[in-house]
Formats: sequence, C-alpha cells, structure tokens
Amino acid sequence: MNNEIKVSVILVSYNTCKLSLLSLEHLFKTKSCYDFKVFVVDNSSKDNSATLIKKEFPEIYLEENVVNVGFGRANNQVLSKTKGDYVLLLNTDAFVSEDTIEKTVNYMQSNPKCGVLGVRLIGRDSVQQPSCRFFPTPFNLFAFQIGLQRFFSTIQLVDPLDWQADKTQKCDWVPGCYYLVRKQVIDEVGLFDPRFFLYSEEVDHCFQVKKAGWEVHYFADATVVHIGGESAKSDGEISSSGRQLNLLQAESNLIYFRKNLGLISCIQHVIFVLIADFVTALKCLIKMKFSGLNKAFLPSFLTFKSAWYTRMGRVPVR
Repeated sequence: MNNEIKVSVILVSYNTCKLSLLSLEHLFKTKSCYDFKVFVVDNSSKDNSATLIKKEFPEIYLEENVVNVGFGRANNQVLSKTKGDYVLLLNTDAFVSEDTIEKTVNYMQSNPKCGVLGVRLIGRDSVQQPSCRFFPTPFNLFAFQIGLQRFFSTIQLVDPLDWQADKTQKCDWVPGCYYLVRKQVIDEVGLFDPRFFLYSEEVDHCFQVKKAGWEVHYFADATVVHIGGESAKSDGEISSSGRQLNLLQAESNLIYFRKNLGLISCIQHVIFVLIADFVTALKCLIKMKFSGLNKAFLPSFLTFKSAWYTRMGRVPVR
C-alpha cells in the first residue's frame, strides 16, 4: 500500500442491505497500491442494513441516521473524518473491479487539472449507461422530450448522441455512483449542496467544480457495474406510481436552475414542460392512443407543484 496517497470511500446505504454487502465485498477485493478507508452512512434503513454491515465489515466506519437525510447530506456528514488525497463516492448498487481504484487514481495523478472523475457504467445486463454527460438547460431538456434533436443536430443534449464510450474525454458532469474527487477540490468548493435531497447534487457540484477552474473527466478504461435506482425502489412511498420519484426530480431541476442559471431559467423550464406535455397529448390524439392522455400532463403537474413548494427553486422542501 502507498501510505502517501489515501482514498476515503463513502457509501450511503438506504434499504439496500444485500446490494450494500455485495458492493462492499467487491470493494474489499480491490487490489490497489493505494491505501483506502471506508465510511458507510446508513439513512435509517428498515431492512437491518446497519447491523449486518457492521457484522460483516467491522473495519469500516459506520454512522447510523435516525431519519433519511438524503444522498448529498449523508455524504457530507462524514467529510470531516476523511483523510488523504481523494474521496470516492460509491453507490451501494455499484460494483467495482479489482483494479478500478488504482486505475482511476493513477489517471488523476497524471492529470492534475482533473478535479472530478467518473468511469464507464454498465448495467447488470451489460448495457452501456450514460456516463459522460453535459449540463442540463431548460431548452435541451425540452428538445430531448419532444425529439427536436432529430431535426437539429447542433443541440447539445445532456446525453449526446455521438458520445463514444471507449474514449476518455472531458465533460460537464459524471454520475455520482462512482465519483472520484480530489480532497483539494472539496476543500475549495465543498461537496454537495444540502438543498438537494436526491438528484442533481452531482450535476450542481460539477458545475461549481468547473466554475472554480477544475476539469471533469470521463475515464473510459475503468468499468463499474451499476444496477441503479435500488434505494428509490425500496421505499414504497417513493415508488408509488413513480410519482414521488418524479417529484424529487422536478424539485431538484428547479433548485439547480434557480441556483446556477437564475429565475428566468426556472420560468422557461416550467413553460417548456407545459409545451412538451401539450405536444405529447397531441401525439396521443393523432395516434389515437387515448390511454396515454391520462399521464400526458403528469410532468407539468409535478413541475407546477414543485415550483409552488420550492418558491420557484429558491428553497428546498425536504
């Protein structure tokens, strides 16, 4: 082990007991020249996660929350205890290979301007997942929803159609399921904004990182298997008709736009969502798919609801 470079690995557990144990098992099989310390924050799981994690992996540092404080806040709460040059945020439904940590740290050591690094993500079915992404705007979300990119190839989508998964490259942001960040970056700009309960926290963080002059890179030569969405699906309230989950996304979008692009962008977003829903409803009528009309205006409903409760993205509600 290299005692000069240390990696602090943080996992947030929420009702994913089996996956958490499997993710930690993969992590501790890592063959790396870099010393790492593992921190787990359990967000008041109901499936005995904390007890079993403590039993199977007594060497980790475990904090148990009495309530679910959200993904970003849970990561933030152990930052003061981390040591070393790098902090790795790892989802409990993400499984590293034996050489993943060593490869990614080596890359960052060779690229001193890289402040945040993500890797190639694949599902359990080996299907490539979006891993190299660009900042959302009210217009590019709208363009994707109604399919404008088919007519205007110059639109910069969040997930570009010409993205090459086998090419290491700079990007705007990377998903938080494997999120390697320099401790120096955290010391400069912090980690996650606590206003984000779930979704958009890593998008916002990468925005601040790039604003401070650092770069965000997608590293194609390391692969992590990511199942995705298990914490959300484990909670009946969140998974009920998918509405609570979609509401969280709507709230986070507005908070992100208000913080980074201003009030006008929030107003634009609300208008674009409404227009997109009208287009969706019109398509259903033309194709005589009347059952689709029931859900056509759900995004607008959730966005208007979020706009009201967040005061158009100004205040968090959770």
